[in-house]
Amino acid sequence: MSEPLSNSPLPAVGEGDVDVLCGLVSGPVLVPGQPGYEDECRHYNLLSALRPAVVVGAANAEDVREAVRFAASRGLPVAVKNSGHQMVSSARGAVLATTHRMKGISLDAPGRRVRVEAGVIWQEVIDEAARHGLAPLSGSAPDVGVTGYTLGGGQSPILGRSLGYAADHVHRIDVVTADGQLRTVTADSDPDLFWALRGCKGNFGVVTALEFELFPVRRFYGGSLYFAGAHLAEVLHAWRAWVVGLPEEATSSIAVQRLPPLPELPAPLRGANVVHLRYAHLGSEQEAERLLAPMRAVAPTIVDAVAELPHTDSRRIHNDPEAPMPYWDRTTSLREFPAEAADAFVAVVGPESGSPLANVEIRHLAGAFDREPAVANSVSTRGVPFVAFGFGVGGPEQADLMRDSLDAVMAALAPWSAERRMTNFLSAEEATGPAEVERVFGAQRYARLAEIKKACDPENVFRVNHNIPVG
Repeated sequence: MSEPLSNSPLPAVGEGDVDVLCGLVSGPVLVPGQPGYEDECRHYNLLSALRPAVVVGAANAEDVREAVRFAASRGLPVAVKNSGHQMVSSARGAVLATTHRMKGISLDAPGRRVRVEAGVIWQEVIDEAARHGLAPLSGSAPDVGVTGYTLGGGQSPILGRSLGYAADHVHRIDVVTADGQLRTVTADSDPDLFWALRGCKGNFGVVTALEFELFPVRRFYGGSLYFAGAHLAEVLHAWRAWVVGLPEEATSSIAVQRLPPLPELPAPLRGANVVHLRYAHLGSEQEAERLLAPMRAVAPTIVDAVAELPHTDSRRIHNDPEAPMPYWDRTTSLREFPAEAADAFVAVVGPESGSPLANVEIRHLAGAFDREPAVANSVSTRGVPFVAFGFGVGGPEQADLMRDSLDAVMAALAPWSAERRMTNFLSAEEATGPAEVERVFGAQRYARLAEIKKACDPENVFRVNHNIPVG
């Protein structure tokens, strides 16, 4: 995997340094070889082996402050691991702060707001909010961390097209900056940093808590339609024409999947090549079914799991895998998805392609995703109508096969691709240099981010990420 740290040698961390840090924090402090180090470093992508010089298992915001101060005083970078799916590098030589112990949730039901600490996952917020008839703008995988998802924009498969990105509805952020200070940042207190944090994850500090808005949503009509992979061409062409006419209350994406032969999968899906159509609608069941009817009629379904569901069952739209796995991934954005793009997609991942990729999907955005929020932020994909994302499962010995297969998908879609990308989908092997990161955000947005970075993190302490360098 890529390694975006400086090539300059990093200072060694001595036993005395670790003893000092142990005396300052309440959570565990671990170094390579100690019991618990491997567990603390374990990540969702089993290919992303984390090898920091020191791990601080932060129990609270004060532990994060001490970890950052320790790193900055010794010229070491800081990396962060919460409960998400993304880690950009091995964090070799860094101080890694893990936040999964920080589980505080404080919900204000009358005010429709919630404050969550950095280790909270979405299902925990979904369940707590549901007790009050409310819902957050959570993503397709409720087992991922709230903080990383939101700082990268956050694209809800139920509420996003009507309400925008999760980052659009953040009101307050607690963040430890490179000087080791814990700041509470709002649009009024620090408008530049507040703008940058919501969309450009990881470059400006360690977020220890977020406060954001909830919405009065209890249910939706949606779930999954599965078609045999042999019907990809007709389903995909129907979907690309159908999806652009949906009202903002409806959201859909489509994926080509080669599923493993797992016993927990329904029999028709075990080991199968399928087309997976995802759908969610916030209106009545009758209207939702009327809108979906044209897609149900395109080809025979092998599984129809679309129904009236409580918002707590949002994971049933995408059915994302929960167990960690070794995988390779890539993403791109699309300016449009015409018939020619659909044909190119079928050629590279369809049933005759020989593609080994486990999942290649296209998500439709538009609607409120295109509208600027009341308080602007640095989300990079406003105005981008489609994003594509693919991954292949395999160990290091399959690296060339998976990389080549993913590159083939990206090349096939290149004539219709947009430069700005969704930061939550960027892999460790994408946007590894300043020019590439600039393209992800666009020149004007990147220039503002670079100025804020220079002011907030002049030594580039937070560089284990898709980095905006200083100088």
